[in-house]
Amino acid sequence: MAYIVPVIFIAVLLFAMVKRVKIYDELSAGVKEAVKFTISLIPCLAAIFMMCELFEASGLADGLTNLLSPVFSFFGIPKELAKLVLIKPFSGSGSLAYLNNIIEEYGADSYIARCAAVCFGSSETVFYISAVYFAGLKQKKLAAPIAIVLVSAFLTTVLACLVCRIM
Repeated sequence: MAYIVPVIFIAVLLFAMVKRVKIYDELSAGVKEAVKFTISLIPCLAAIFMMCELFEASGLADGLTNLLSPVFSFFGIPKELAKLVLIKPFSGSGSLAYLNNIIEEYGADSYIARCAAVCFGSSETVFYISAVYFAGLKQKKLAAPIAIVLVSAFLTTVLACLVCRIM
């Protein structure tokens, strides 16, 4: 496994030399585009990080957790996972910390911890990824794609809890 990256690097280098590509010029052009893209991400990422902090600090996360726990229970999601389900689309590190708390409180082999781990692994930080993917677009019609991803993340959570209950 340790040889895969160097082998790929050497293969690409040899292929570029055979095709007579000016390697340094192309590398410089690629880095220039990457820097432009990274700079365009900064405002989007800053907004996402601020929204995550405000969501938690305002108490909105706790309020939504209490409000949505019965709905989640109806769909087979344990009430102990409600906060994890709500935080995951906003913050990967926040949801990881909450996953750690669940594992410490209920034990790694418990149904709640297994379900939390599968739910954590079966979804992504929707708003962070959306910021990265859509930062370079000129049209910012994000409502439909984000809604679809949030619904699919919820459905994977329901399915994850069902699979953990069966196993």
